[in-house]
Amino acid sequence: MISNIPQDIFEEAVLIRLVEEKFLELFSSGELNGTVHTCVGQEFSAVAFAGQLKVGDSLFSNHRCHGHYISFTKDYYGLLAELMGKATGVCGGIGSSQHLCKDGFYSNGPQGSLVPVAAGVALANKLLKKESIALCFIGDGTLGEGIVYETMNIASKWNLPLVIVCENNFYSQSTPQKLNLSGEITNRASAFGIKTYKSNTWDVDELMQSSKKSIDYARDNCKPVFHLVETYRLNPHSKGDDDRDISEIEEYSNRDVLNVIKLEDSDTYGRTVNKYSKLINSAVEKIRKDPEMSIQDYAPNPSSQGQKEWVKLDSNGQRQVKLLNKFFRDIMENDSRVIFMGEDVISPYGGAFKVAENLSFQNPDKVFTTPISEAAIVGVSNGLAISGFKPYVEIMFGDFVPLAMDQVINNSSKFYHMYNKQISCPLVLRTPMGGKRGYGPTHSQTLDKFLIGIDNVTTVALNSLLNPSELYTSINGDKNPVIVIENKLDYGKLVEANIPSFYSAFKTQELYPVVRLSPVEIEPELTIVTYGGMVQDCIDSIEIIFSEHEILPEILIISKIHPLDVSEIKFSVSKTGNLITVEEGSSAGGIGGEIIASLTETMGSSFKARRVSALPVPIPSVKSLEDLTLPSVNTIVKILGDMLK
Repeated sequence: MISNIPQDIFEEAVLIRLVEEKFLELFSSGELNGTVHTCVGQEFSAVAFAGQLKVGDSLFSNHRCHGHYISFTKDYYGLLAELMGKATGVCGGIGSSQHLCKDGFYSNGPQGSLVPVAAGVALANKLLKKESIALCFIGDGTLGEGIVYETMNIASKWNLPLVIVCENNFYSQSTPQKLNLSGEITNRASAFGIKTYKSNTWDVDELMQSSKKSIDYARDNCKPVFHLVETYRLNPHSKGDDDRDISEIEEYSNRDVLNVIKLEDSDTYGRTVNKYSKLINSAVEKIRKDPEMSIQDYAPNPSSQGQKEWVKLDSNGQRQVKLLNKFFRDIMENDSRVIFMGEDVISPYGGAFKVAENLSFQNPDKVFTTPISEAAIVGVSNGLAISGFKPYVEIMFGDFVPLAMDQVINNSSKFYHMYNKQISCPLVLRTPMGGKRGYGPTHSQTLDKFLIGIDNVTTVALNSLLNPSELYTSINGDKNPVIVIENKLDYGKLVEANIPSFYSAFKTQELYPVVRLSPVEIEPELTIVTYGGMVQDCIDSIEIIFSEHEILPEILIISKIHPLDVSEIKFSVSKTGNLITVEEGSSAGGIGGEIIASLTETMGSSFKARRVSALPVPIPSVKSLEDLTLPSVNTIVKILGDMLK
C-alpha cells in the first residue's frame, strides 16, 4: 500500500500519466499527427471505473479517453502505435487519439454522441439476459447536450444497466463552468429517477469503493446510475495554450495524488516511473519500425457495375402499407435479431401510417415505442446494431430526421471504417417523406438530398411499382447503415405497373432494382429519371408529352439513390440525347443535379438536361398553393417544352 492506495492501482495511474507524457513528447518532436487530449490529473477516475469492469462489459468514452482505454484494455502498446499512425495500432492509425475500439471499448469525439449508443448496448445486454453492463464517460461540458437527457429518460424508463460517469473538471475546453452550467449536476440525473453518487479523485480509497457500488448497482438491479466525479486536468484542454489562472493550476497540482506520493515516497514513485518508462520507451522504439496501413487496406472495395439482366415487372395488386406490415411480421417471426423501434409504434395505434399495425401484439418484446427523442432513438439503435441486432427505426415524419443526423453521420456511418473494420452497424432508418396531403411546411418536406452523399450509408427510396418486401429483403442483408425513404401517398397505393398499354415494364435483377418503362414500337426520344413518390406523375405525363410534342419518353425509376449507379441512365441517354430528372424536393444540391453531373463527367455535352423539382420555399398547407409549389405532370410537360425549344 502507498498512502492507502493498493500498489496495482497506483502503478496503473502512473502508467497512464507516463503514456500521455510520452504522447506530448512525441507530438513536440513531430511524430504524432492531429491532436492529443490528456487526462493528466484525472487518472484515478479511469482506474476506479474502467479498471473494475468485467469481461463482457462495454465502455464508451470521449475525446479524453487514453486513461479509460488503458485501464479497460491494458493495451498501452496498441494505443501508442495508434497515435503514431501505425498499422499495429488499435485501429490501424485511422482513429488516433479520439477514436478507439477494442474488445468492447469505444470512443468518439462529439460530445455526448456515444451516450445513447451505450444505452443501446445496455439494452442489448438486457434483451440477451446477460449480466454485463455498459459504462459511459462524459465531461461536465457534455451536460449542455440535449441527447444526454433524452438518453437518461429512456435508460430510466426502460431500466437499462447503464452507468454514466461525469468527470467534472470544471472547464469546457477553456470556458469555466460558472459561465455555462446552472444548477446542481446530480439533480439533473435525479430528475429522471436515476440513482446518483458523488466522488472525487483526491480521495482514491472512497472513489474506488463508491465506483464499485455504482457498477454493482447497475449490474445487480438492471437500472441506470449516474456518478459525478470531481477532478481537475493539470494540462491544457489539448496540446494548445492554457488560459486558466496559474495559481489555480498550482493549487490542484499540489493536491494531485500522484504528485503527493512523489513527494512523500519518492523512492517508490521513482522505481515505478523508471519501470514503466523503460517499457514505454522500448515500445516506442519498436513501433517506430512498424509499417503504416496502406490505402488499399483502408479504402472500400469498388462495386461492380457490369451488364445487368432485365426481367418483366410483375404487379402485386396489394397496398404498399400492407406489404410493408407483412414484411415486418414475417421477418420478426423468423429473425430473433430484428427490433422495431419508433414513436407511437405499439398497437393498437401501430404508427402514424400503420406500418407497425399489430406488430407489438405479436412481438411484445421486440417492438419499442419511444419518447419523442429522434436522436436518442437512432443512437440506442446504433448500440443495438453493434451488439448484433438488426434494428429498424421509424422516424414518424421525414421532416424530423435532421434531429438524428449526428447519430447517422458521426456514428452509424463512421464506425466501420473509423474502427478499422472491426465492427459493423446494420442500422435501418426508415421514414415517410413527401407532400400533397396538406400537412404544411414542417410535415410535407422531401429532404432526400440531405440523406444522400453520406459515406458508407446506402439510401433507398421505395416506389409504387416495386414490392417493398423485395427491397427490404436486400436491405436486411446489408451490414452497413441504410436509410429508407417511403412516400406518404404511396402507402395507400396498389403496388402495380399501371402504365399505358403501348409500354413495357422491366426491372433489373439486382439488390436494388432499376425499373424501365419503354414504348413498345417507337424509339424513345427522351429519358425521364425519377424515384419515390414522383413515379406516377411521370407515368401520367406520357400521353400528354406525346400529344403536345409527338415524342415518347423512356422512364427509369431508381430505387437506390445513394451510392448512385448511373450506368442504365447513361445507356438510355446515349440513345435519346435528352434527359429530365424529376424529384419532389427542391433542386439545389439534389438527386437530379447529382445524376446530371455524373453523366457529364463521361458524356460531356452530348445531351440536353433539365431538372424538375419543387419551388425553393416552405410547402403551404392550402391545396392550391401546395399544388403550385410541388412538381406535377404539368411541371414535367412545361420543362420538356422549354428544353425542346
